[in-house]
Amino acid sequence: MTVLEAVKGRRSIRKFQDRPIPDEYIQKLIEALIWAPSAGNLQARKFYFVEDEGTKEALARAALRQGFVARAPLVVVGCTDSRIRNVYGDRGVYLYSIQDVACSIMNMMLVAHELGLGTVWVGAFYEDEVSEVLALPGHLRPVAIVPVGYPARVPSPPPRVSPEEAVVWIRRRR
Repeated sequence: MTVLEAVKGRRSIRKFQDRPIPDEYIQKLIEALIWAPSAGNLQARKFYFVEDEGTKEALARAALRQGFVARAPLVVVGCTDSRIRNVYGDRGVYLYSIQDVACSIMNMMLVAHELGLGTVWVGAFYEDEVSEVLALPGHLRPVAIVPVGYPARVPSPPPRVSPEEAVVWIRRRR
């Protein structure tokens, strides 16, 4: 599949098969995360790979009781690293490191799709609870929870806005 096919074919999956993910697939997901671009190549991000049932249950509770989080065989939590402040100040903390995690997660989601796995970006959660569940050090902030597994159901594509609605052209004057 081409990259554009992966982009257009990926769906948000909330129902997973009870099937383990092979280790070689997990290694590819990790590669996708770490090869994403980052501000100043500082890579101000950290990822927690959670397979423990009790921890997944606690993450699901912290994610506004979204039970599907716990039913995925793998849950990835993407965290920003505030130590980027040493180079980029507040903009690094409140923008660049979040962008770094977002790029990494999108890479991972596309590779997961290529491998036949499903994912969904979960942003609705209590940060303090997730931090406590994972015993995060003070410089890490959770910004994304991504359940990963084989889809039990793949939804139809959602509608998209037209290119005219999404894009504003500012072209060179001739």
